Amino acid sequence: MNKPISPAAVMRGEEHWTEKGSDVRLFLWNKHAGDPSGPAGRILFVHGSSMASQPTFDLQVPGRADSSAMDFFARRGYDTWCVDMEGYGRSTKTRDNNAPIAYGADDCFAAATYIERVRGKRPLLVYGISSGALRAALFAQRHPEMVARLALDAMVWTGEGSPTLAERSKRLPEFRAKNRRPIDRKFVRSIFERDHPGTADDVVIEAFADAILKLDDSVPTGTYVDMCANLPVCDPEKITVPTLIMRGQYDGIASFADLVKFFERLPNPDKQFAVMPGIAHASFHQKNYAICYHILESFFSQPAPIYKGGL
Repeated sequence: MNKPISPAAVMRGEEHWTEKGSDVRLFLWNKHAGDPSGPAGRILFVHGSSMASQPTFDLQVPGRADSSAMDFFARRGYDTWCVDMEGYGRSTKTRDNNAPIAYGADDCFAAATYIERVRGKRPLLVYGISSGALRAALFAQRHPEMVARLALDAMVWTGEGSPTLAERSKRLPEFRAKNRRPIDRKFVRSIFERDHPGTADDVVIEAFADAILKLDDSVPTGTYVDMCANLPVCDPEKITVPTLIMRGQYDGIASFADLVKFFERLPNPDKQFAVMPGIAHASFHQKNYAICYHILESFFSQPAPIYKGGL
């Protein structure tokens, strides 16, 4: 693993904008510790269904060491990026659509293309969480040449055996009837209470809710519709890049059996399946977030395998 660089290094945060087609502007946030080349690698973080990117990946909580995943990885020499999907945060919200997972994969491609343009050509280390994992997986399936390593956290494949999706599906007609659904503080708290209450500190939950609600009071319904009615949305046999599956011990979004079947079908032998003890769904905001960081950074910094005589 990469050790933290000098604490004297200046953490730099910069906003960027790119376009998807002619009528969508996407907001990107970038952080690095004084060296935009990212000698350790270049990371693209992909957020989930109910919040924009900065609350997920750059949450600042006083007294909580390494609360921001972007700061943690930037201090280890990574050039870190996140992007608000269409319909979220500071990106375009005005088009008449519900921003399904396929649109999110398009957003990842637009973001990756922009990053390549401003930083130079280099495959990305991609991390996606929840529906962001599905967006990231579909992006990697479509554009493997742009992805060096892929980490999929809190994801679901077919939905079989998922208590969260079974409960969510009861509201499928409501989600199909409109493009956006309201969110509030009670909803944000429910993310931490539905699987295994007590896995996150209240101060973190409240800070997370503050950051989310500052940017959005509603979010698109497309990922919920896809996860309740249209799974699977990606094909593991077509994901050829090195892949890490991360599952919280208490996460209710996907069963072990569902993810193991997905894992078995991944064709690249450079693959890992990690269970994170004491973690439910929102990995970076759990009490055991350091375990998540450790697993992810170990995978991202793993040396490429050497095959005698080629692959």
